[in-house]
Amino acid sequence: MKIRVGFGYDVHKIVAGRELWLGGVRIDHPYGLLGHSDADVLIHAICDALLGAANLRDIGYHFPDKDEKYKGIDSKILLAETMSLLRDNGYEIGNIDATVAAEQPKLSPYINDMKKCLAAVMQTDADNISIKATTTEQLGFTGRKEGMAAYAVVLVEKTA
Repeated sequence: MKIRVGFGYDVHKIVAGRELWLGGVRIDHPYGLLGHSDADVLIHAICDALLGAANLRDIGYHFPDKDEKYKGIDSKILLAETMSLLRDNGYEIGNIDATVAAEQPKLSPYINDMKKCLAAVMQTDADNISIKATTTEQLGFTGRKEGMAAYAVVLVEKTA
């Protein structure tokens, strides 16, 4: 059995006038994240971790923000395409451990829905996905509510 580990990180600026999407779930909040796509910082970090684990470069390489076909795209589509790339290269998910850093909103009420949504998109068991939320104790850009960050670590197994 050959296993590999990947790490992903993403950050997006918080702005008024955008919907807030995290882990494929729309969160009721007066502010959203700025980005070329729907700016789902959690999905983007997971995509980067998956691509890195399979040595397939990064999310910007596969889905460049200069390409108009990705403008406003639902990040769940990017995750599904990432999973296709992963599986086409003979890899399957072992598990994902992710953390979102944000001062607001409180994310705990949404975590189970995020896990279910991500599991459905990735065609894996929700038990293979851990999502945590933290603040930065009002330090740095996340603490000043200027942006959100997400970190993800994945374990993949070579199956083919």
